[in-house]
Amino acid sequence: MTSFKLLFSAGYRVFFLLAGLFAIFAMIVWEGWLAIHAAGGMVGDEPFAMAPHLWHAHEMIFGYGSVAIAGFLMTAAPNWTKAKGAGSVFFLAMTALWLAGRMAIWWSGGLSPVLVAVVDLAFLPVVAGRILAMLLARPKPQQMILLAMIALIWAGNLMVHLEWMGISEDTAYAGLRVGLFALSSLILILGGRVTPAFTRNAMRREGREDSLPRDVTALAIPAIGGGIAATLSMLAGLPEAVTGALALVAGGAALGRLMFWRGLWTVRQPILWTLHLSYAAVALGFVALGLSMLGVGSEVAALHILGIGGVGGMTLSVMSRAAIGHSGRELVAPGELVLAYALVPLATLARFAGSTFPSFYYPGVLLAGALWIVLFTFFVVTLWPVFWGEKKATDKGATA
Repeated sequence: MTSFKLLFSAGYRVFFLLAGLFAIFAMIVWEGWLAIHAAGGMVGDEPFAMAPHLWHAHEMIFGYGSVAIAGFLMTAAPNWTKAKGAGSVFFLAMTALWLAGRMAIWWSGGLSPVLVAVVDLAFLPVVAGRILAMLLARPKPQQMILLAMIALIWAGNLMVHLEWMGISEDTAYAGLRVGLFALSSLILILGGRVTPAFTRNAMRREGREDSLPRDVTALAIPAIGGGIAATLSMLAGLPEAVTGALALVAGGAALGRLMFWRGLWTVRQPILWTLHLSYAAVALGFVALGLSMLGVGSEVAALHILGIGGVGGMTLSVMSRAAIGHSGRELVAPGELVLAYALVPLATLARFAGSTFPSFYYPGVLLAGALWIVLFTFFVVTLWPVFWGEKKATDKGATA
């Protein structure tokens, strides 16, 4: 099989590669715009219709986030259901559809906003339909909730486009937050499954049978429920105090949940501790967001804890692990990938400082963006042979 056919043979190959490349491209564009403004210059005549900061936020959430989540679900769903995975024609068509959405947003300054919306909103419903078809083979309520989360992400994007089309007023900012909240809540679900499970399996492989990670239901329910409720609250336009209180419940319960997962045991296994660290960032992001909505701290800083440390960190962690495992390689992160994991919290801290201290805005934001570009470059370069190459004969399994 040629490398081109191999690339389009699985979701973890083409979608994860697209996610990595787009993470680099989108941040280079944003960094360039910021750097020019930091130097006192101006940029005019952008090809996109929306303000640059809205383009940046939209593409990070709905461009990068959507293709990363699609890659994971299109890889995991066949394992969950034992159904046949999609073929190369499907992945080629979905790649074209996702790229069309990115191009429509990029050239939106010269296109009809209705056309831009139709093209950009088309990707996730097709992904959801394909996943639904697989899940119906072995329906389980705890997996069907994933489709509801995809619907919430899509609804956030719809809110953005409704304002850009002139149909609604003041829904773009709320839509961006709905999308980010929904992505973060999806991580509370999926991260809450894989993080303790992978840690437990690793401990057992080393002969450990006592004090294994356990997921406490009394904490899992308010963590996941609080995240979803905060998303719905933002979607419904409820008072910020309500959304903030729900976010605090989600974050606090998620932090409590994390305490039972034996994170300290993973300190010598980067491919595991990055999962724990990223889940902690989601929890802390919800806590910081809840506090900011109650008048304590910066909301922008909180949103970037969720976006960089939580969504960015967990997608990087899961994409790299899934790619390594499903390609049949040993579940050990190469050195460059370990460095990428370590740069995520540094980028998060830099962006947090940029939002918290006005005098440090440009240095903090530019440093965070530079670290983001570097870490995703490590991701793409390290896993390039995995995305394009043959699968190893011995499959260690990403779910081991």
